[in-house]
Amino acid sequence: MSFRDYIRERFFPHIWCPGCGHGIVLNNMLRAVEELELSKNEMVMVSGIGCSSRISGYVDFHSLHTLHGRALAFATGVKMSQPELTVIVPMGDGDALAIGGNHFIHACRRNIDITAIIMNNSVYGMTGGQFSPLSGRGSKATTAPTGTIDPEFQIVDMARASGASFVARTTTYHVQELTKLLKAAISHRGFSVLEILSQCPTHYGRKNRLGGAVEMLDAFKENTTRIGSEAKENDPGLVERGIFVQREQPEYCDEYQKIIEREQKG
Repeated sequence: MSFRDYIRERFFPHIWCPGCGHGIVLNNMLRAVEELELSKNEMVMVSGIGCSSRISGYVDFHSLHTLHGRALAFATGVKMSQPELTVIVPMGDGDALAIGGNHFIHACRRNIDITAIIMNNSVYGMTGGQFSPLSGRGSKATTAPTGTIDPEFQIVDMARASGASFVARTTTYHVQELTKLLKAAISHRGFSVLEILSQCPTHYGRKNRLGGAVEMLDAFKENTTRIGSEAKENDPGLVERGIFVQREQPEYCDEYQKIIEREQKG
């Protein structure tokens, strides 16, 4: 199956702003599923509301475009009823960690076999550029014109503490690494969290004087480094990329099936 078989070409060109990083995420996600040779009939994408959630409209496999913040709840229902399916959940700041934060914590805790792709562009882009739980102290937004005083969530730390068995981070600049980590996350048996730093030049970049898409991508290159690199030792402010957690532990659907089988035996 080729790359183009996985997209709904009739819905292109996409509606994301010029320079948005979410198109890069879509591109690399499709490359990942192509390289994994996944069948369209064996995949489900579940999304909520927001710029990131538009991805589900462009993929030509089973998809659910659901309620804001409830994508993981719907995805859990899909996975529990059809555990053989590969379930992918693209989310943004709000879907994952604001209105959807409680679902995120418990999906990590349960270790259900779902891949959560969190596109971190530090802003609520679809609704006008309000600050989000990922904006960070000092970030300017339409709802914080002089800068927010709220510190940001650390996605990797939260996922690790909540029990996710696969946790990784990369950026839209590092496209080869992005495809590699998407493949690893989708293939992992358990709850996988992949944070992707994604640029929003229209709202976040403009408001915070970070330049256009090219300048924001350059910033991902300059301000990140691989886990355990010497650069991190010399500059602790660098954001690390790579796989932070990858371990085997009981998967939720498997454990639930054991209960069913035990009860059926009486």
